[in-house]
Amino acid sequence: MNRFKLAAAVLLASVSKLTFAQTAPPADLVTIEQNFKKLDVLGSVLYVAAHPDDENTRLLAYLAQEKHYRTGYLSLTRGDGGQNLLGSEQGELLGLIRTQELLAARKVDGAEQFFSRANDFGFSKGPEETLKIWDRDKVLGDAVWVIRKFRPDVIICRFPTTGEGGHGHHTASAILAQEAFAAAADPKRFPEQLQYVKTWQAKRLLWNTFNFGSTNTTRPDQFKVDVGVYNPIIGKGYGELAAESRSNHKTQGFGSGRQRGESLEFFKTILGDAPQNDLFNGVDATWNRVKGGEAIVAEIATIRKNFDADKPYSSVPALVKLLDEVEKIPDTYWRTQKVKELNNLIAACAGLWFESYAAEPTYALGDSIVVNSQVLNRYNDKVKLSNISINGVTKSYNSVIAANQIQAYTANAQAEKITQPYWLQTPHSQGTYNIPDQLSVGNPENPDLPTADFEFIIEGKAIHFERRLVYKYVDAVRGEVYQPLVITPQVTANIENKDYIFNSTAAQTIQINLKSFTKASGSISLKPMDGWKIVPEQYAFTDKNKGDEWIASFSISPADNQPKLTTLEAVVTVNGKQFSLGIQNIRYDHVPNITLFPPAQAKLIDVDLKIAGKKIGYIPGAGDLVPDALKQVGYDVHQLTENEILNGDLSGYDAIITGVRAWNVNDRLAFERPKLMDYVKNGGNLVVQYNNNAGIVTKQIGPYPFRVVNQRVTDEDAKVTVLDQLNPVLNYPNKITQDDFNGWIQERGLYFVGDIDPKYKAVLQMNDPGEAPNNGSLVVGNFGEGRFIYTSLAFFRQLPAGVPGAYRLFINLLSKPKNQPLN
Repeated sequence: MNRFKLAAAVLLASVSKLTFAQTAPPADLVTIEQNFKKLDVLGSVLYVAAHPDDENTRLLAYLAQEKHYRTGYLSLTRGDGGQNLLGSEQGELLGLIRTQELLAARKVDGAEQFFSRANDFGFSKGPEETLKIWDRDKVLGDAVWVIRKFRPDVIICRFPTTGEGGHGHHTASAILAQEAFAAAADPKRFPEQLQYVKTWQAKRLLWNTFNFGSTNTTRPDQFKVDVGVYNPIIGKGYGELAAESRSNHKTQGFGSGRQRGESLEFFKTILGDAPQNDLFNGVDATWNRVKGGEAIVAEIATIRKNFDADKPYSSVPALVKLLDEVEKIPDTYWRTQKVKELNNLIAACAGLWFESYAAEPTYALGDSIVVNSQVLNRYNDKVKLSNISINGVTKSYNSVIAANQIQAYTANAQAEKITQPYWLQTPHSQGTYNIPDQLSVGNPENPDLPTADFEFIIEGKAIHFERRLVYKYVDAVRGEVYQPLVITPQVTANIENKDYIFNSTAAQTIQINLKSFTKASGSISLKPMDGWKIVPEQYAFTDKNKGDEWIASFSISPADNQPKLTTLEAVVTVNGKQFSLGIQNIRYDHVPNITLFPPAQAKLIDVDLKIAGKKIGYIPGAGDLVPDALKQVGYDVHQLTENEILNGDLSGYDAIITGVRAWNVNDRLAFERPKLMDYVKNGGNLVVQYNNNAGIVTKQIGPYPFRVVNQRVTDEDAKVTVLDQLNPVLNYPNKITQDDFNGWIQERGLYFVGDIDPKYKAVLQMNDPGEAPNNGSLVVGNFGEGRFIYTSLAFFRQLPAGVPGAYRLFINLLSKPKNQPLN
């Protein structure tokens, strides 16, 4: 083993150690060795599926770090429609978290991440529904765009077009991949893209067959690859890297154990030539694929042979000379990729470290950003800093960087654009985000976030490097922390509640929390709305400083003939500009801080709503917003502790609710259940929201048996048939009619129940098109003097969305009639 490999093998660092807290690429000897190997490979693979977690992380790691192909994962959605095991974020907020979880996973396995505009609207039972809601042509265009930009030699699907993947999104992803394989090569398809990219024909499209649970689509005669090999440079096998990568999907609870040893992946050819003994059969993935490549191969070999692990900087002159040769190759795609790889390799070998960070975490649009830059040349004084450009403003230095001495530079740049995620900048439909800018398509994050461009003179050659502009600080526990820099509106306006329920003509107070991110004077008002009276018309504010927060309150009351559903919008006029945006922060330790600016809007909902009872006990589950919705309509909601359940007096609660998936994630419920059953037996009212059929912490949740099953109704407009018209849950205190099932979102319900004990009464029946009627969405049973309810209806989605009928029905579930038969 030569000195390079010996040093690299001893060093246990690897790319898997990279976290979001770092701004510069890793520069350890393991990374240098891996990058030298990658420099010799000119091949690319694109993996295609529907969601975060669909990707085969073991295969991605193998392709990226063993075979050294440029490897990408196109997830058509950001996972917006799933459930969140860590918090209450749903929809596009959950999609933001899962975007960062995917980026963290890619930093481990070495692949790149891409997305389409498709919105994960929830579980779909078939591709027909999926493709209709997604807007098939637009999402297909995005897949074609990614293929044309990424130019994969091989495309691999996670799922087949024939439905074995179960989820309709899964099948649709395979259908779109198959169509995009051909469309990307056809100049008549999506010709508007060709002003930016060229057509591209991949060599083959493969299906990575699988063996999941009871579904085994692998066959002995399928092409196979052992991806469980060990990489002695990294010091891990790809089963270990895969587990580290997959464990980043924390909102889905996908922590994975490291696997070691042989692991075969199977492939079925869908389009193109079938591989014979290698995934890249028929594809030249060496420098021979580009003109002038033969000489480059020889130069790389010489540099690697002469590399000295104790003096990596001694290879810099030869690498710079190699860069000159690579810049001459006519293939623009591979020239761009290899120049980027070489630049990073030169910086790593030269011991060059540099970054730029803002003095504060937030700046208002139009304000001046104070930017501090640091440069360190660890080995010698042979590198000169030419200039630093920040947001297009260049400051020249032309200074030699003294050996191993930090050089600091300060400059100012203007905050030019609010850092709103590009797919959330305009309203979107149920199935697709609106992305007006073609150049944004496919990117995991905004491609125009603030950056700093460094120009160094290395061995007489000008070389450019880009660094994301971040905010850096020191935390007493976490140490040095980097977080994204946030560009904000000058003043944000957060309306206190998302929904305001009106069931009389009485006025309600709308409280708006304002925050200034600059020195500001102006006013706050609500847009006029037909059928509603607003007092006052506006509030003025003056001389607010950065960081100031204050509250403006408006009184809103219904007038004659007000609409049933109205959107309220707050408008801030500040320093001559108007803003109608709030601010929302999402904070988890495993991903960077996420800041977005949702519209400063709320819903005014006129609904005939009666409430019985007042005090609610809530046992949280995997996270939902039901307690907030109940508080908004006047309930006193208290989160119950284990001590209160086991030792307290529960009789004072008009109802107790368990949150979504509570019986999956809270193993203490198995011990608390007897006390909850006593509460019911003594006259209480227990409402259990849906749970996943896998991993319930007790064999029996209710007083009588039923079984949670993986059945759902995904059509939010599916017909609902009443089975027990006289049941109190449909009559007290609100009379439930068919109109109450109008306007539901995403789905009717999920994880219904079966094998229902006769002591329960099934209240409703529903089904998706073409399926048998299902009565497992809502079951009610008397027990002693009280009532037990299990519901699989998706109230956790409906209540935060302000669906009137869902409010009326859920309040009925909480309202046990006194001195009347329960059913």
